[in-house]
Amino acid sequence: MPNARATQLTRRGILAAGGALGLGAALAACGDDDGKNGGSGSGTAQGASGPWSFKDDRGTTAKAEKVPADIVAFVGVAAALYDYGIQAKGVFGPTTTKDGKADVQAGDMDVSKVTVLGNEWGQFNIEKYAALAPDVLISTMFDDAGTLWYVPDESKKKILAVGAPSVGISVYDRQLTEPLQRMLALAKSLGADTSSSKVTEAKKRFEDAAARLRAAARAKPGIKVMAGSASQDLFYVSGSDLSVDLEYFKALGVNFVEPPEQAKAKGGGWYESLSWENVDKYDADIIMMDNRTSAIQPADITEGTWKKLPAVKAGQVIARNPEPILSYDKCAPLLEELAEAIEKAKKVS
Repeated sequence: MPNARATQLTRRGILAAGGALGLGAALAACGDDDGKNGGSGSGTAQGASGPWSFKDDRGTTAKAEKVPADIVAFVGVAAALYDYGIQAKGVFGPTTTKDGKADVQAGDMDVSKVTVLGNEWGQFNIEKYAALAPDVLISTMFDDAGTLWYVPDESKKKILAVGAPSVGISVYDRQLTEPLQRMLALAKSLGADTSSSKVTEAKKRFEDAAARLRAAARAKPGIKVMAGSASQDLFYVSGSDLSVDLEYFKALGVNFVEPPEQAKAKGGGWYESLSWENVDKYDADIIMMDNRTSAIQPADITEGTWKKLPAVKAGQVIARNPEPILSYDKCAPLLEELAEAIEKAKKVS
């Protein structure tokens, strides 16, 4: 659950909410034809000449004299671009864990090969950013106000004043398939070979996984799934109406626990906060738990009320990343894991 609307909610809000989405149709791919001739990362022609432009989800067109080669991006965006052969130069957001290993949001990136401008909420080293001489700044957006995720409000003017154009890909009030298509279009504009066998096979795997999840949900309509996130004092139950992954899963037929709107009001419409004493408020057969480092993981939850939940006792708890890495390669397993969980689930609620 993300720190939902960055402009209006608390940090815990989005980090507890679980993504951003809804029901949009795919936006048309934007980016000049010239963009396919250059970019950065393996298998692309870095720094190709010729103008580049990309119309983002704010309706803003980012422009440059050549295809951006020195890219700075939110870590999840950088991880998605990496899957398409585009290597970011700098990243911000959860990139490394305390032991120096790659954070779950870094995907397959070699985090030793990127400059980390900030590893936590509110951190963004402007001096390091400027020193990278970035060609473009890219992030996702978890609200409808065009707020770039993990770009601090208090320093965004200075960051944008460095001069690099910015690109925002929305993951708010739309289904997962839309930002996936938008990220693919962005990668193509930056020089990715989006018709490669690797990309087409990943997309086919995603489509097959979606069909499998739909079939599993249809076969077991009574299996209820709850999306949760754990903190020291509270347990957060996400509704599905704002999260890109949950809304898409719901469209495929998954039966989610849905907190009432009034209960989600304090969470900006994203989630309901429960005390650990009330964690059994909702019946669930499967629990999807936030696997980001900002959340306490199931194995580390010591609350007795948690351990008594039927889904927990039955071993029907799976991981969920409320900020999915927007490549088909990373999103296909999300559908497969949920489909398998539903296929194997016993009715325990």
